[in-house]
Amino acid sequence: MASVQKRGDNSWLLVVEAGNKADGTRNRYTRTVKAKGIREARKLLAEFETEVEAGEYIAPEKMLFSAFVDEWREKHARKELGVKTLDIYDRFLKNRILPVFGHIRLDKIMPIHIVNFLSSEQRQDGKEGPLASGTLEYLYRILKNIFSRATEWRIIKNNPVADVKKPKVIQKEIDVYDENEISILFDALEKEPFHWQILILLAITTGLRRGELVGLEWKHINVDTGIIEVKQSISLSENGERIITEPKTKKSKRKISLPDSIIENLKEYYLYSRKKRLTLGDAWKGGDHFFVFSNSEGNAYYPETPYLWFRNFLKKNNLRYIRFHDLRHTSATLLINQGVHAKIISERLGHASITTTMNVYGHALQSADREAANKFNSIVPLKKRKTKV
Repeated sequence: MASVQKRGDNSWLLVVEAGNKADGTRNRYTRTVKAKGIREARKLLAEFETEVEAGEYIAPEKMLFSAFVDEWREKHARKELGVKTLDIYDRFLKNRILPVFGHIRLDKIMPIHIVNFLSSEQRQDGKEGPLASGTLEYLYRILKNIFSRATEWRIIKNNPVADVKKPKVIQKEIDVYDENEISILFDALEKEPFHWQILILLAITTGLRRGELVGLEWKHINVDTGIIEVKQSISLSENGERIITEPKTKKSKRKISLPDSIIENLKEYYLYSRKKRLTLGDAWKGGDHFFVFSNSEGNAYYPETPYLWFRNFLKKNNLRYIRFHDLRHTSATLLINQGVHAKIISERLGHASITTTMNVYGHALQSADREAANKFNSIVPLKKRKTKV
């Protein structure tokens, strides 16, 4: 049973009865909404009734922030956020956000509380700069996501984060290898197993993310045309199992051209991989998947595996430490130094927009622009000119 009652100018009370309580009486759910007329109010009533019957109704009375976070996680985050992203959100919630806001009623949290929290977190970091600003931006993003859902679901009337200015992110100067260091790296790689040689080679020449590299299958590579299609990535589930996920954005799902110089290496590695698969016989555990990089049973590597191997490889060969992810930055920086347009680099990296590329590689692009400007020195030589007084 459902009904709608006029409460005031453009204000309506929606009432839905569904299910029975322990004493046999009906459960009664209510919601006050704004509507310009009875037709709009009835439409909202129908939506409300569907929500209640589907078990998705969240009672707003005295709901604590911690209780709503549980609802947000089940009804939104698990469906809309990637596994890795949700894991990061949960860690920030557990360690930083919930200890401050968890015990407060959702409707009692004001913009000033958000401002004070971000200010306090900045001081707790104990330092200024990229790490602190990146942490603050992440905290802001999580809070905005949660309160946006609370507003959409009419748990609260206003989003307190909407009136708080987003923290300014100071991009950390990226740490990359120069051409000489890459040459030394490749010399050291010649002593390593074939699959690690190819993996590092692809990391530098394609700029693929770690999850994209370990999720790559041979069906995604055309060794004749030298094109890689990025269609999936490997992430970890909540229980630590590998799962295949599709790219989060349209830009992440992309095609990348390979340099001619490594296509022959890939063809040789493909034959090597097929031979390895045939040798395994019944011990093959890869199923229908034929991953480019796999363990001894044919299963995809865990996303952490390349990082751990690369760290040990650098240490063993006394090479300057950079993160595995910095190979992606190295790839982009090499292209920038060769004069490749930022738009092309953005598409190869799968950035959501060229703005992201400009923000991350602004320093390298500025240096490349300076070098470009200096090329005019040979074209427009400096001449002393007489000026009339």
